[in-house]
Amino acid sequence: MKTILVVEDELAISIVLKAYLEKNGYKVLQAFSGKEAIEIFEDEKPLLVLLDVMLPDLNGWSVLQYIRGRSSCPVIMLTALGDIDNKLNGFNQGADDYLSKPFIGEEVVARVTAVLRRSTQIIENDQIVYYGSLKIDFQAHAVFLNGIELTFPPRDLSLFLFLAKHPNQTFTREQLIEYVWGIDFEGSDRAVDLAIKRIRKMVSNWPETEGEIKTLRGLGYQFSVKEK
Repeated sequence: MKTILVVEDELAISIVLKAYLEKNGYKVLQAFSGKEAIEIFEDEKPLLVLLDVMLPDLNGWSVLQYIRGRSSCPVIMLTALGDIDNKLNGFNQGADDYLSKPFIGEEVVARVTAVLRRSTQIIENDQIVYYGSLKIDFQAHAVFLNGIELTFPPRDLSLFLFLAKHPNQTFTREQLIEYVWGIDFEGSDRAVDLAIKRIRKMVSNWPETEGEIKTLRGLGYQFSVKEK
């Protein structure tokens, strides 16, 4: 059974989320503070985390940072803050989706299902490809640079593998949203820019003589390689 960790300090909201998720076949763990969330996360290794921003001790951003330092587990942020700065902050720190309160239980379940579907999507290509010091194992969904495996957030990994599967092809933000995020994604295409920024930081030691994630102004992004 797929295990979801709900991190929400408001008991009523936590109970509602648990009921909806369990009704749809998920096992639900509950945490009511940031520190408790980290403890449960380490002990139980959930498949996905629903994470409230406003918590009584460690806030949601601190918990997200902790998770991202150790895991590519999908994280959906829950918050009453609906402004764009907080939304972009979540995506910039590696959140996989964002829900503003108040929300509908069915919508939460749909978002959870969509994020899990994206994070477990299998790329039908069993090749291991080398671009100089960069090794990409499409079957294992693994990326290595100089022999060290890189740990991407799930959506960033999906985006990187999609681009790498189509070397030297240019894709617009809208195409990447459709192919990687899915047509049900309701956020801004700014999410693509933020993901590309994180990916570039992750592969910053990959020599440009071997390849790069290139921006083609007015056109989109390209996994540009010099040699294979």
